[in-house]
Amino acid sequence: MVRKNTERRAALVDAAIEVLAREGARGLTFRSVDVEAGVPAGTASNYFANRDDLLTQTGSRVYERLQPDDATIARHRAGKPDRDTYTMLMRELVSRVGTFRTGYLALLELRLEATRRPELRAVLTERVRSDIDANVSYHLASGLPGDATSVRLLYLAFNWLIVEQLTLPDVFSEAEREELVAAAVERIATG
Repeated sequence: MVRKNTERRAALVDAAIEVLAREGARGLTFRSVDVEAGVPAGTASNYFANRDDLLTQTGSRVYERLQPDDATIARHRAGKPDRDTYTMLMRELVSRVGTFRTGYLALLELRLEATRRPELRAVLTERVRSDIDANVSYHLASGLPGDATSVRLLYLAFNWLIVEQLTLPDVFSEAEREELVAAAVERIATG
């Protein structure tokens, strides 16, 4: 029964991601999540204490789904710690996040909602800070070019590149995005 409940909760939170991406935070209701998940009315309200709980768990789930799989991590660790490998890693990152369009758009909605909800802000702040710290630690241990500041600067630059890609995809062509990633790594990390 626990497994079924865990699977149902994940399905509900995944449905919440889709609703957030499509309708925004104002459209996120227990009913809209039930409809998106294809479950009986009232199901979401049995799994989440309130809307804040749903928003908080949705934020955590987006980050879970954005993590690279074990094979990707192993491939990254096997690469040579040079500029070309770094550029390839950053291109893969931008691509991976860009392919989870609804997740990233939901995350943007959650970030906006966090300006009004301190509990959600605390969860997202902790998660983002943890991810940045983990990326910096991984980077420094890997021997890739650049330092902790370059990792943070690339994080900031690529987040906005991803926003452009998902919200206004015709601003930059795919080739231009590839060039921008390479230029960012070149100028920020290997200067």
